[in-house]
Amino acid sequence: MPSLIGNRIFSSAPATSNNHPCARPFCRIISTKRFSRSPTTSIAPRARMPSESLSQFPVQSKSTLPVVAPLEAMLFDIDGTLCDSDPIHYYAFREMLQEVGFNGGQPLTEDFFIKNISGMHNDELCHVLFPDWDFDRAMKFMEDKEQMFRRLASEQLKPVNGLDKLCKWIEDRGLKRAAVTNAPRPNAELMISMVGLASFFELLVIGSECERAKPFPDPYLNALDALRIAPEHAFAFEDSVSGTRAGVSAGMPVVGVATRNPRKLLIEAGATFVINDFQDPKLWGALEGLERN
Repeated sequence: MPSLIGNRIFSSAPATSNNHPCARPFCRIISTKRFSRSPTTSIAPRARMPSESLSQFPVQSKSTLPVVAPLEAMLFDIDGTLCDSDPIHYYAFREMLQEVGFNGGQPLTEDFFIKNISGMHNDELCHVLFPDWDFDRAMKFMEDKEQMFRRLASEQLKPVNGLDKLCKWIEDRGLKRAAVTNAPRPNAELMISMVGLASFFELLVIGSECERAKPFPDPYLNALDALRIAPEHAFAFEDSVSGTRAGVSAGMPVVGVATRNPRKLLIEAGATFVINDFQDPKLWGALEGLERN
């Protein structure tokens, strides 16, 4: 796994993506609370996804996608999937947690970040990181951390390799698309804009605006409902264990994107296969296979 520390956090030149071939005015954003799909939404929010609930979805390692023809939509996580944002999140958490004396003031490790923070939404992180804090105090910490993330991201965030090629492939075929994320809305909008996809997505679904965020399937189920697409005619891209579980539990194949998280963890979470980035021959071989079908 590439080192999070090894990435530069500060850059002398802001990253811009205004020349992205899919760049247009910002995408339509809807409130996801009005969508409902399954009785599972009655389960209490912020609980962990039981691992046994994934047993109905077999894990595959072949570079093929079990999508029922025709392919009608692709859904994307944002953080770590569209852009390599985890090093910035890691830096912000490491600096701010050390300031408040987390873990006795010892610096946050990459392993702890990957296993306990990456892919989770802030409400849940309040309980994970600060079980003894008042919730409002913990949320204030998270809000300050997100402000730090946005400041750093606006200076140096870049898209994952091959994203422009994949977006053109999707547009040329008229496929529907949505961004589905646990990131706060201001973060999500910033990242989408910075990679030049402000209007590429028909829909932006925010986990905290759903009944339950990832790792539960609600954000993906809401996106599918809004797009009027059955899960067997779509698939998702995810870089985290939490997001992979959410996509699989929504009934879709999930392609893992190994920007930072170990491949083994993504496969164990249910990813059909894992790619390095959007230039990976495994992805394009799978897409060609779908077109032949």
